[in-house]
Amino acid sequence: MEGKHMSAFSLYQSLQSELPPPLKKPCQRVKVEVKKKKKKVNGSAAAIVNQERAKRRKIRKKLEKAANKQESKKNGPDNTQQQQESVTAESLDALLTELTRVNNSKERANNLFQWLLNPVPAKYFFRETWEKKPVYVQRKNPDYYKGLFSTAEFDRILRKENVQYGVNLDITSYVNGKRETHNPPGRALAFTVWDFYESGCSVRLLNPQAFSSTVWNVLSILQEKFDSMAGANVYLTPPGTQGFAPHYDDIEAFVIQLEGKKHWRVYKPRSEGEVLPVLSSPNFDQAEIGKPILDVVLEAGDLLFFPRGFIHQGNCLPDAHSLHITISSYQKNSWGDLLQKVIPAALEVAMEEDVEFRRGLPLNYLTYMGVQNSDKEDPRREIFLSRVEKLIKKLPNFAPVDAAVDQKAKEFFHDCLPPVLTPDELATSVQGAPARWEDGKVKNVGVHITTQTKIKLLRGGCARLCGDGDAVHLCYTVDNSRVYHKEEPKSFEIQAEHTDAVEFLIHSYPNFVTVGTLPCDFIQDKIALAELLFEKGIIHTSEPLEAPPAVESE
Repeated sequence: MEGKHMSAFSLYQSLQSELPPPLKKPCQRVKVEVKKKKKKVNGSAAAIVNQERAKRRKIRKKLEKAANKQESKKNGPDNTQQQQESVTAESLDALLTELTRVNNSKERANNLFQWLLNPVPAKYFFRETWEKKPVYVQRKNPDYYKGLFSTAEFDRILRKENVQYGVNLDITSYVNGKRETHNPPGRALAFTVWDFYESGCSVRLLNPQAFSSTVWNVLSILQEKFDSMAGANVYLTPPGTQGFAPHYDDIEAFVIQLEGKKHWRVYKPRSEGEVLPVLSSPNFDQAEIGKPILDVVLEAGDLLFFPRGFIHQGNCLPDAHSLHITISSYQKNSWGDLLQKVIPAALEVAMEEDVEFRRGLPLNYLTYMGVQNSDKEDPRREIFLSRVEKLIKKLPNFAPVDAAVDQKAKEFFHDCLPPVLTPDELATSVQGAPARWEDGKVKNVGVHITTQTKIKLLRGGCARLCGDGDAVHLCYTVDNSRVYHKEEPKSFEIQAEHTDAVEFLIHSYPNFVTVGTLPCDFIQDKIALAELLFEKGIIHTSEPLEAPPAVESE
């Protein structure tokens, strides 16, 4: 660990970059189980259509039969929990408009997250609930989350966007303890999706942020609250049905009821090993999960939170459909995930710098170590284990923790949604630059940046310096796709003479600084760096930039 003061460039050079390659991050959703059957098809179009209709009729009959068995329960469980007072809030559209006037993107994230939780204070939530237990917020205000997403928006997406089964959308059912996925191949068109829905199947939209600008905006703001990817799925469930088996997830889940209502049961982790699990669970049978610790009916405007590892299931009552969106975060964001990067790298450094890690293993150690020898009473075993313990205790001295954190940050930046620009940011960033085609000519090419131009990062979390061997790279999110990992990670090398200036700019956020105050040795370096960051869309200016004055020819 570094103890001396270094320049920013020297510090990033010194960080150990030879970390093991990061594990491939699984998608935010559980892998779809597509049921495959071999069938003989006669090849005619009419026969294929008839087969598809027969399949959906079969599903419909099965689901209707199961729904009839639940008719006696149509009033749902008694809700004995003490009711909270009605909570009122401004509309989401008004809130998002108000947030555009907030100067600091971290503060925006805090404000939006508090609105999501109201009336539960965010500090109380993180102290008492986060990673510990579920919480149910009943508002008696069906319009609280209005504008976030709707079934009408769902229908528009199906009609206007290229939604693919298994990639963007799943058709599911859960009948008589059996969970099934009914995805046909190809594009999910409204004609077929709504037929499945009428047959009693649930519809899950896997990445609504790719199709809905509002969901994209909300998630892009919230990701700065968590410093971890904020994802979402939308679930539409017909009355009297259930689309998914009981299971637990590997994410912190915020279930937001948008339309109708849904009966939820939440169960505590079954063992210590399932508390805050690394992976999502398989589907459970009812007999495996015990009694619920929370049994509630969510209505429009209500919120349900449960941590990863808490088993849950939701079913629709016979008198209403359900539309909810689940916002999630903190997938693979534990201390253990960080240490998976730190420890292998620490061993590499230790073996380079400490001869004790390079000494050979004892002769004949295989005769007294290993599982087959674990019950032996042999003094050599105690000596061997003591040596291992001693070496492990020395590892923290070689741990490149900052470099490992940068590896986590690179992964997060790859996961991130790009920011949704405010009107002011559009006008003062490269997207609002005055260059255009007019009257058969290109006009206003370039922008005029001087030492007096005031600049700042587009967002507090949109750029980060990371060491990479002998070079320092600036990772950034502004060019990311709204589709998860559709683009490669975005970064570029920062010249040694610019490293301190970029760090200064990052630490100055949310304040504007003049280009002249950037700690570069030469004025041309200050301006060149500002122009580079402006062209990349990473910074914006306090006022819209004008094109440089035209040079008159003699």
